[in-house]
Amino acid sequence: MWRDDPEIWAPGYTQAELDEAQAKFDLRFPPDLVELLRERRLVRGYDWRTDEADIRRMLEWPLSGLLFHVEHEVIWWPEWGPRPATQEERAEVVAAVVAAAPRLIPLFAHRFLAADPLEAGNPVFSIHSTDVIYYGHNLTDYIVSEFYPNKPRPYGPVRRVPFWSDLVDWNNLPPE
Repeated sequence: MWRDDPEIWAPGYTQAELDEAQAKFDLRFPPDLVELLRERRLVRGYDWRTDEADIRRMLEWPLSGLLFHVEHEVIWWPEWGPRPATQEERAEVVAAVVAAAPRLIPLFAHRFLAADPLEAGNPVFSIHSTDVIYYGHNLTDYIVSEFYPNKPRPYGPVRRVPFWSDLVDWNNLPPE
């Protein structure tokens, strides 16, 4: 499906390497990501064999950005209850909200594939603090958008992902 462009693609992983990465980072890769990564991997993406520090940092990225905006009073949703008085209490609430949300798998820069549900077709999010958008309605759409901008995109419906899709919606609310 993808052109063999050495500036974009490198050889994929073995199943054992993918199993090890999922265990190391306590993730489960959806089947479309497994299929892609077995065949090829993004040259500029995260290398699941060697980029442990970068991957761990990106696994914390969404929570860190939310906490920054919580502390600068950009966001506090009523569903989270009354806003606690201390930074530590606010961080506990937001960390619990993110822990309850579907996990996100870092792909490239601040682009993340939703890990749940564990089936093909999950959206890819671009996350920068509370600026959360769909960057692809699925993995194929994301790759076309990010790396093949002149190719027609395979548009389609976007699967809603608890919490992360709500942040996309929140970003699209009209200003008060």
